[in-house]
Amino acid sequence: MSRAMNTGQPTGGPGGQAAATAPVLDIRDLHIDAGGRRVVEGVSFSVAPGEFLSLVGESGSGKSLTGRAVLRLLPPGVQQAGGTIHVQGRDLMRASPAQMRALRGPVLGMIFQEPMSSLNPALTIGAQMSEALRLHQRLSHEAARSRCLAMLERVGISGGERCLRAYPHEYSGGMRQRIMIASVMLLAPKLLIADEPTTALDTLIQREVLYLMTELAREQGTAVVLITHNLGLVARYTQHAVVMQQGRVVETGAARELLRCPREAYTRALVDALPRRTAEPIVAAQGAPVIAVEHLSVSFRARQGWFKPTQMIKAVDDVSLAVHAGETVALVGGSGSGKTTLGRAMLRLVPASAGAIRFDGQDVRQAQGAALQPLRLACQLVFQDPYSSLDPRMRVAAIVAEPLRLLPGMSPDARRERVEQVLAEVGLAQFGERFPHQLSGGQRQRVAIARAIVRRPRFVVADEPVSALDMTIQKQILALFKALQRQHGFACLFVSHDLAAVEQMADRVVVMQQGRIVEQGSRDLVFDAPLHPYTKALLAAAPEREVASLGEAG
Repeated sequence: MSRAMNTGQPTGGPGGQAAATAPVLDIRDLHIDAGGRRVVEGVSFSVAPGEFLSLVGESGSGKSLTGRAVLRLLPPGVQQAGGTIHVQGRDLMRASPAQMRALRGPVLGMIFQEPMSSLNPALTIGAQMSEALRLHQRLSHEAARSRCLAMLERVGISGGERCLRAYPHEYSGGMRQRIMIASVMLLAPKLLIADEPTTALDTLIQREVLYLMTELAREQGTAVVLITHNLGLVARYTQHAVVMQQGRVVETGAARELLRCPREAYTRALVDALPRRTAEPIVAAQGAPVIAVEHLSVSFRARQGWFKPTQMIKAVDDVSLAVHAGETVALVGGSGSGKTTLGRAMLRLVPASAGAIRFDGQDVRQAQGAALQPLRLACQLVFQDPYSSLDPRMRVAAIVAEPLRLLPGMSPDARRERVEQVLAEVGLAQFGERFPHQLSGGQRQRVAIARAIVRRPRFVVADEPVSALDMTIQKQILALFKALQRQHGFACLFVSHDLAAVEQMADRVVVMQQGRIVEQGSRDLVFDAPLHPYTKALLAAAPEREVASLGEAG
């Protein structure tokens, strides 16, 4: 049955008695076509006032298109081919464009996945927040400004006056997402659709954003549809779940019960794909480290204003760390903790202001030219977003072969053979002639890993390598990366805010806060007996552990 059933006691979300009332949103037999192909077929579900419902599935399952269809914001070339969408009893298919504009805001609200692309970079935050208020409620400039200031304070943004004058790029991802929530919730919509609202956020900010959204929805009686592939968020925050695969609904039910005892094979595959601690023994550090930093600091110059002096900000502050052959050291911490900066500083991609970077025992922090070449040839980086880090004009084989250009004494035939071997190792033996846009997200990440290991590096920095991937693809990439490390024995610095992935991958965990290391130790020690309050807060905020606890209870 494809309708989300209102059975069982809700365990998450803002509402508790929503099931007995008429639904805010009622979708029946929805069909969506794109380019003559059916991409959403026969989707039906309903959401009551104050209820949190999650749409769950991998990329391409049709969940985002379903959400956009409600607001009549489908992309060009994509159209609703059948079915009905009722909001508060109104048939949206019969609504004119003018009527839809009147509904968007006070009745229908949407929080998009990436706030930087959905906020206008040329307008101040105040202009963007007050626009809908002045359009829909005919408020004066001063009245709209007062409402905006009150909502900014409500979402935990201090210095409201400065915020209204600022532009989106002046705030972090978490703060921009708070601003998006404030802008949408100002009009107290009856239905809120949140499309992957926390994908790029660390666990602490993620929890704050979801808690904020939940509190505002409870206060205003808003029905919420959370579109996500993060099963931890489903377990922690939603009452009911609708699982989608290839445009169809495959399973519905009370969220926690569905995750505890999934009936369908696809839902079981999603739950099984969650990263988990393996029984493999931890790799013990032996011998001299491949690379180490001693009392390393990295400072950036930040401008305070046009006529104000610049200020030095320490992104990394007096950090000492070593990584040995075959070992995976995970760097964890919130956004702005300095973990990515530390990884790049170890590769000499950002300049360090103090301390030493020792590669094979030699300090290379200030090395230049030939003295730096051993580090450059032996170290590689796997980027977070492979789509932006792969040259769209180059074929896969050429991208993977590029690091071999500076490898001394390697013939063209040997390079071609090495590329074919590495593509086979990452499961892309037949993809050498394709371009990046012809690959899926998981395949592009495999290309990025192949490019990193083709030169047989001794040290690899993996910077959030799976944060943008679906759970099943993430499982494949993590298993592949671990297998390649066992095969080639490289040292790895695994930078991530995904604690479930860290628990699966790491031998040792280093926790950073505000540029400093606050705790470090073996994976089991840090996860099972954390000492620092910040580490405890990170672990408590990780939603994936919610799903693990359901499995243990079952």
